[in-house]
Amino acid sequence: MNRPIRRSRFLATIAAGALGLALAGCGTSDAGSASEAVAGGNGNAPAWCGSKKAALGLADGFGGNSWRLISTASAKEEAAKCPSITSFEYADGQGNTQKAIADIQGMVAKGVNALVVFPDAGEAMLPALRSAYNAGVVTVPYRVAPGGKAGEDYDVFVDTKFANDGRNWGEWIKKILPDGGNILFLSGPPGNSQGRDEAEGLRSVLGTDSRYKFIGEQPFEVTNWDPAETQKVLTSAIAQNAQIDVIISDFGPSLVGALPVFEQSGRSIPAIATSDGNVLSCFWEEHKAKNPDFKLFTVSTQTDHSRLAVQHAVARATGGQIPDSSTFPSLVFEDSTSEDKPVQCERDLPDDIYLSAEMSGADQAAVVK
Repeated sequence: MNRPIRRSRFLATIAAGALGLALAGCGTSDAGSASEAVAGGNGNAPAWCGSKKAALGLADGFGGNSWRLISTASAKEEAAKCPSITSFEYADGQGNTQKAIADIQGMVAKGVNALVVFPDAGEAMLPALRSAYNAGVVTVPYRVAPGGKAGEDYDVFVDTKFANDGRNWGEWIKKILPDGGNILFLSGPPGNSQGRDEAEGLRSVLGTDSRYKFIGEQPFEVTNWDPAETQKVLTSAIAQNAQIDVIISDFGPSLVGALPVFEQSGRSIPAIATSDGNVLSCFWEEHKAKNPDFKLFTVSTQTDHSRLAVQHAVARATGGQIPDSSTFPSLVFEDSTSEDKPVQCERDLPDDIYLSAEMSGADQAAVVK
């Protein structure tokens, strides 16, 4: 399962200079070496990399699980493609809204030219984003909607169509359960925009068909995307519901700790519609034979969403070509009922990697170890 304790090692890596904490213009002797580390020796700069020098920051609302570690490493890897980026600074809000706000303010004060933000707290982050934007910093929130308006509160919001995931899950459920069934949906913090949008897409496919019953809290059971909380919530749901035909989650690896409860109670693990993760795929490989109802369908977990946000921020800060789209694609990754998209399990690699990612499994392993 995910390993939140990895954060301390990853932050040490950042401090060591691989991500270049020293910013251009901060008056430290490390600025030059940071620039060299970020440039990475890539002589063929992409179109979104302009010639103007710039310092880039990434403010993460929460950095404490493997998805965040790999997403951050992917952002750093993307920035390394642009020699004009002189340094890369990272801050982990640690799930604390006030710290996340202070992180943004601190980066602006240090002189970053461009700032990518994962605004976990949603609209609570909007004043800090607006302040950075008004200070002349290229400001690019991504993934979680912060409210506000592009061009007034920030430069651009790099979104993804989470409703597409919900629709894909819904169409798959109709295929494997044509006669209907009981559906349990788990997402992150209360009211998060990702879970709301996924629920909307799911119900657009299944909501008008009385054969499909949504059980548990609506629009989703709250797990905060935390494996321990997910196990607690799912274990309780299993005890309270004699029949669960399909479980939906937007963080698949967090399910693994609780799924054996089905077997322990003499029930087959039900169908799972979720996002990908090596630990979940390997769990399916190990348990499919003894669980006839255990089918698996995943969408890409989108650790590369940060790459598109970096491209937008760097393009605007360096005078490069702005990407045509500000929407990261939502794609189907695995389907155990289809030969076209087989379940992928790499037993020689760590549990907490994501094979849908652009970064190789081996490189992800180096990040989370």
